[in-house]
Amino acid sequence: MQKVIKSTDLHKDISFILSQLKYDKLFVLTDENTDKLCYPIIQKNEAIGRADKIIIEAGDNNKNLESLSSIWKYLSENGATRHSLLINLGGGMLTDIGGFAAATFKRGMKCINIPTTLLGAVDAAVGGKTGINFNGLKNEIGAFAPAETVLIDSVFFRSLDHQNFLSGYAEMIKHGLIDSEKVWKETISFDTENIDYEKLKQLVVDSVAVKERIVEEDPFEHGIRKALNLGHTIGHAFESLSYELGKPVQHGYAVAWGIICELYLSQQYCDFPKDKLYKTTYFIKENYKGFYFDCNHYARLYEYMKHDKKNKSDIINFTFLSDTGKVEIDREAEKEAIFDSIDFLRESVGL
Repeated sequence: MQKVIKSTDLHKDISFILSQLKYDKLFVLTDENTDKLCYPIIQKNEAIGRADKIIIEAGDNNKNLESLSSIWKYLSENGATRHSLLINLGGGMLTDIGGFAAATFKRGMKCINIPTTLLGAVDAAVGGKTGINFNGLKNEIGAFAPAETVLIDSVFFRSLDHQNFLSGYAEMIKHGLIDSEKVWKETISFDTENIDYEKLKQLVVDSVAVKERIVEEDPFEHGIRKALNLGHTIGHAFESLSYELGKPVQHGYAVAWGIICELYLSQQYCDFPKDKLYKTTYFIKENYKGFYFDCNHYARLYEYMKHDKKNKSDIINFTFLSDTGKVEIDREAEKEAIFDSIDFLRESVGL
């Protein structure tokens, strides 16, 4: 089972983790951004200072076969074996592709995730999902391959710009909704303009605990782990459309808009309380601005939803809520209702 460590002393914790793992050679994977902003923070560690470093281009559009191939190539040409260890230092894009590279190189080598973004810490780095985008589709190729350890330290979050902070925070909104009224209320009452990093650290710990509990119960997404898909069926469609239109939006923004749509559908199909729908919608409206699309794009959005990995045949599979903490998995919605939910989003948020 994947071990998640909430670090209080980064260098001490890295040394401890490395001392517990057997490996013949150490590699560190970064992207262009984390190499400049985050690698210097961990470079002082003696083992990391001696490790081979791999740098790939930043951005989710580079979570592709070409980048994956370049990682494999570097590992192959620099003496990596199945007994080597890869440290993935970066956001969700990097831990996704790094985890998949490790899982597939020589049929599997160990890796550690050190997420440097809020999104990576509360979502991508935890739970074992790895992969790349392919053929214009988000996370189309991948595998369940948990890192040996995920080391979370909020020191990295201070370097985030506001947009990247909000992108990660959307997943925390989702975790609050699927967990309990208490966590949901704390999440949507947080001041995102004047960030209290100590309070944020506790919210992150609570958010990661939600995902840990669900993943431990259902590691391969046969049942309750589907709760973590709230907002993602429609959210991934928004994300894919934004790239198609040449106006890419960050994952968390797309998920935030998807949450509104899927809470609307939850209200229609499962009687999710209207007051909680409106309160969540208001928080997202105040924090997440959108990209322009219109009703001419609805059919394309629907096509993207049909390609979602959670589907069976042509049936679009949703996660709904009947209340905060009360999850309804494997739910369907009529096409007209889905389009109504997108109308509701555009009218309430102004997309």
